[in-house]
Amino acid sequence: MFDKEKLAEMKEQRDRWEKTTLQQTLSRRPERRERFITASGRPVERLYTPLEVADLDYERDLGFPGEYPFTRGIHPTMYRGRLWTMRMFAGYGTAEETNARYKYLL
Repeated sequence: MFDKEKLAEMKEQRDRWEKTTLQQTLSRRPERRERFITASGRPVERLYTPLEVADLDYERDLGFPGEYPFTRGIHPTMYRGRLWTMRMFAGYGTAEETNARYKYLL
């Protein structure tokens, strides 16, 4: 999806940033936690760049709003047609982990 030369440049720039800007700040003020995770226990990296999605197939992996795999929402007009709604979620990690947890609680 991205130009290979640009990705190589970005990797060099990220490495430079980590060794200079980031390390200077961390030496003065460390992060609040050693590890950050989502509500599902998945790790959250410090920085995301196009390097993490270099092999992304736009149509297969991301798609268009209102179409499978619905990563951009179920409505084709996204928030322009309807405001975002906050909904409760039930679950724990993967579907298998959620199922095991519910069985344990019963």
